[in-house]
Amino acid sequence: MKEPVQMKVSSSENASEAGETGTASQRATILIVDDEEEILVALTDLLEDDYEILTQSDPLQALEVLRAHPEVAVIISDQRMPGLSGDRLLSQARVFSDARSLLLTGYADLDAVVAALNEGQVQAYVHKPWDEKALRALVAEVARHCLSQRALKTEQALLHGLMKALPFTLVFSDAQGRCIRSNVAPRAGEETSRESAHYPPEVQAEMRRLRLLTQQTGQAASTFCAQEEGQTHWHEMTRWALAWPQKASFAEAWQVCLDRDVTDRVAVEARLRQAERLESLGTLAGGIAHDFNNLLAAISGALDLLEEDIDAQSAGRALLAQAQEGVQKGAAMTRRLLQFGRQGGDSLAPVPPGPFMKALAPLLAQSLRATAVCCQLELDMGDEGGAGLPDMLTDARQLEMALLNLCVNARDAMPQGGRVRISLAVVPADLPDVPGGCRKDQALAVKVQDDGLGMSVAVQARVFDPFFTTKPVGKGTGLGLSGVYGFVTRAHGDVKLASAPGKGTTVTLLLPLLQEASSGIDGSSRSVSKARRAPEAKAVEAPAAQTSMNRVMEGRAMLIVEDEEPVRRVVGQFLRQEGALTREANGLQEALSVLESGFQPEVAILDVRMPDYDGPSCARVLRERLPGLKILFMSGETAGAVLDGARLISKPFTQLQLRLALQELCSSSKQGVSEEADMKSGGTEKEK
Repeated sequence: MKEPVQMKVSSSENASEAGETGTASQRATILIVDDEEEILVALTDLLEDDYEILTQSDPLQALEVLRAHPEVAVIISDQRMPGLSGDRLLSQARVFSDARSLLLTGYADLDAVVAALNEGQVQAYVHKPWDEKALRALVAEVARHCLSQRALKTEQALLHGLMKALPFTLVFSDAQGRCIRSNVAPRAGEETSRESAHYPPEVQAEMRRLRLLTQQTGQAASTFCAQEEGQTHWHEMTRWALAWPQKASFAEAWQVCLDRDVTDRVAVEARLRQAERLESLGTLAGGIAHDFNNLLAAISGALDLLEEDIDAQSAGRALLAQAQEGVQKGAAMTRRLLQFGRQGGDSLAPVPPGPFMKALAPLLAQSLRATAVCCQLELDMGDEGGAGLPDMLTDARQLEMALLNLCVNARDAMPQGGRVRISLAVVPADLPDVPGGCRKDQALAVKVQDDGLGMSVAVQARVFDPFFTTKPVGKGTGLGLSGVYGFVTRAHGDVKLASAPGKGTTVTLLLPLLQEASSGIDGSSRSVSKARRAPEAKAVEAPAAQTSMNRVMEGRAMLIVEDEEPVRRVVGQFLRQEGALTREANGLQEALSVLESGFQPEVAILDVRMPDYDGPSCARVLRERLPGLKILFMSGETAGAVLDGARLISKPFTQLQLRLALQELCSSSKQGVSEEADMKSGGTEKEK
């Protein structure tokens, strides 16, 4: 018995012709099966120049070779072979291979050949001996057919896989609006052959409009919103005319339509525009507050100086008191403006939500009873009364003011009375840029809900803008919600608003949550302000009840550096009334000229915000000339200023507050040395 013979013949010069795409241009592989070695050699010699050749003399072994080489495109098999006839071999091969087949026969065994042809198992048969030219042509045709069918199946599989994986609707249609192919199922109850059946009813009108436009121009696109099942969805729809049928006009061509749901993207873009607008407004608000505080400082100082010249029993005293009260209200408004406009400075620290809310609840409840119509407060902190909630990272004082403001707004929105519900819960959230040691995928939701009048969509779009208010004139400044928004976003949180006319309003503050152990906060992120500005200055807040003190400024030399002349004059008058020796300058250059004239101040009072050289820069230069010089900063707005722990008095201030600040400054014997080191360190950091 003959031993099975297997060979593979490959032309080295053509071995790399097959491209990466696996298209029909690559060399086809042919498996030749015959029990006569002479036939194998003859067919190999005939075909090896054009094809990759595999040969096998045992039909059973040939099936194993075929399994190992799925790339085989054509099987040429003898009919009469021991163990397994050619037609049966090809029938078994068809179970797992798509290779095309040719039968070789040298006998008049046509019944088996005809049966194989009728069953579709064999593409053709060839008599022995064969005509070489005819056999080459026949093999070439069968190989091309196999490779073309494979390429077509591959393209179909890629197209089907792509359409199933696409995250948007893709529909192909003909010129009459009939659906040719779609990756979404048609809607129940609609004619499945129509393209419109593959879109929600709310979208179909826009789809038809774009279809007509595409028939005229070849392409159309639209971004629009639709109310689907009670929710607003934004769609981005694009249509193109295909170059099919050939030479068809736009009106006769097939079309493809892409319909994307871009609701999330539109929401992100809207939030980005809102953030950019509020940032611009915040910058503007900070600048206005700074200039306004300078005006208030001059007015407040002048009123203080006038107070000593007006008799206590005269009618002028009452008018003076009214003016001073107006200054204080203006100062309060500018503080709220600065809270909205500043870009940092909140003292963030771990705060336990449960104890915080329990301590704050009486104050919130009292704020709801401040009108003739009483509103009730409901507090929901979960099953354990907030004991199981992890610590939040926030500024407790600012959060108190935010919640108090929200409760007052809720009360004013319920003129007939009602309930204000405050609830705490841990919710999934993706807060931007949370500090280290905080949870990345969760936040504490502090929800304030009322049963009030609610807000329209137009009002909601502007509710966080500074100075925007729906309250009557004189009842609100429009700075409450803008301040809440500014504080929460600075503290790496977020604010959500839900409202509808007649259905109340819900404001949700999303605040960062710490990991289980609050000690896990990174040192660099325990306070947000540390990365953006120097440690917070020690603001001086003097008790107004203190009216008499030692004249600690008597005979002391003091230099006032302030670019606003009215403020500079008032401060100088304050100091001279206290017995101080003063010189004034509008900036660094004039201050240096004062020093060169021989004036040796013990204290310098510097404005923080000045053109050319700001307060800290002036302090560094002056201390190079006078190392023991004591510094007191004054400013109406300090965002971004590097003060390095130096003393600061906020504008507007009274004569008494200035006196107290200077007494504290002058009574510290080590202040000059320590602040000099701080200022040099701060200067190095700023220059970097």
